[in-house]
Amino acid sequence: MQIMLPSEENFGKIEAVFLFDGAMPTGVTVSETGRIFICFPKWGDDVIFTVAEIVQDTLQPYPSINANLVSPSNITMSFISVQSVVADGKGTLWVLDTAAPNFSEPIKGGAKLVAVDLNTNTIRRVYRFTEDVVLPTTYLNDVRFDFRVGKAGYAYITDSSSRGPGAIIVVDLETGNAFRRLNGANSTSPDPYFLPKVEGRILMNRNKDGSTSPFRLASDGIAISPDGKILFFCPLTSRHLYSISTAALRDRTISDMNLQYLVKYWGEKGASDGMITGTKGNLYAGDYENNSIRKILPNGIMETIAHDPRILWPDTFSIGPDQCLYFIVNQLHRQARFHHGKDLRQKPYSLLRMRIDESPAPTFV
Repeated sequence: MQIMLPSEENFGKIEAVFLFDGAMPTGVTVSETGRIFICFPKWGDDVIFTVAEIVQDTLQPYPSINANLVSPSNITMSFISVQSVVADGKGTLWVLDTAAPNFSEPIKGGAKLVAVDLNTNTIRRVYRFTEDVVLPTTYLNDVRFDFRVGKAGYAYITDSSSRGPGAIIVVDLETGNAFRRLNGANSTSPDPYFLPKVEGRILMNRNKDGSTSPFRLASDGIAISPDGKILFFCPLTSRHLYSISTAALRDRTISDMNLQYLVKYWGEKGASDGMITGTKGNLYAGDYENNSIRKILPNGIMETIAHDPRILWPDTFSIGPDQCLYFIVNQLHRQARFHHGKDLRQKPYSLLRMRIDESPAPTFV
């Protein structure tokens, strides 16, 4: 007689929006009109275009194939290796170009934040960074916006370096002036005591020659409160959640030494890649160790809203006008660099969504 033993409970209604049979995606964003954009950083897969739009169930290079062709003579206007795309709710798609294929040192002059006009599908402005902002170790990861401060708003970018200091990079969108904050602080650095475990196995760098090293990535996930006053962030290799006043981040009269004392600790939320906030002030975060999605209320109470074996490394999050949470599932932990050169990923990768009955947090009045 066959006995059915108790098993782990799965819950949360998720559905597939799009399946990827080619390169591995990391970023997704949904515009205020429902357009969906995806990015594919160059981590070793055959990436034909690093930014795409899903159009009638197909991937189309965005804003054009030419913008996705690296031109050594004009790296300012061509995408090199894009890690994140964010639609701001007011007609602009922001493209964050690491210029660091395969986690290399950023190509000089190539790291940038690009504003693409969604009405004309053309590049409107390119923000480049000085060498004291984008370091040789920098890996630009994710970005959030607030257009209610300054003359043209501000952007906040995470530097998730694996071999240098983590930081929050603050960008004045009027002048293009950018500067590093919380540079190398504990809150933006990998947790040295954290040992990630995914699918029951310890996650670490495992090279072809048999050598190993700890998996360490600095500040990665980032989200901004609905009023724009609080920035939430977390290192990738950590289970901890932090926040800080955006006014303090912008105030350069506060030294980094003193700024770290203004960071608020929210406790453990699980190990997250992507994070985002909704209009109600709820924070949504992945938990890649437990195939889960968390919801953290403004009072700090946390609940798990989805737990499913198909949530194999939840990456970037976006909230659409349909009040659904969209997220990429890309099996990042199965890459060859974690398994002695053997790629364990199984296609297709997925874009999933679930209903949360909450709109995206506004970025403007």
